Amino acid sequence: MIGRLLRGAVKAFGKLQRSSAPPRPHRGRGGAAVQGPDLSSAYPGDFRGTARIAYAPKPDGEADPGEVVWTWVPYEEDYSQGKDRPVLLVGHNGGRLLALMMTTRDRNNGEHHDADYVDVGTGPWDRQRRPSEVKLDRILQVDPRDIRREGAVLAKTAFDRVAEALRRRHGWN
Repeated sequence: MIGRLLRGAVKAFGKLQRSSAPPRPHRGRGGAAVQGPDLSSAYPGDFRGTARIAYAPKPDGEADPGEVVWTWVPYEEDYSQGKDRPVLLVGHNGGRLLALMMTTRDRNNGEHHDADYVDVGTGPWDRQRRPSEVKLDRILQVDPRDIRREGAVLAKTAFDRVAEALRRRHGWN
């Protein structure tokens, strides 16, 4: 049993290094060097429009909708800067994957509720197993080659909550 758990943890925490080119350093917020691909000319911009939502995780080593992966996420105000973070894959746009940023910063519990965030619970994408939320108002286009590592498969029930919120907010199928 411990061996099976250990194998699962190894898979979940980054056995895949898919980026073929080494990341380039950029200056992040506050001037700190941040590693990431040169997205200033390569990033096609955030996805606009509608798409088909898919839940299709497969244990094949490739990134699929329904999985949480880590990748470079450019800042909205300057695509040449950003940071490596977990995202939930929700569909495709041509050869790119569509993704939603994840955060452990609580936006939906307590005194306020932010409709731009959906609670998805905990998972191995966060080492401290903190509850996570998915941000709905920005849809990223990710080149599958830029995915740095797999995090986990999101539970179908949590994915269904995100899918329903995408349908309401963006008119997705």
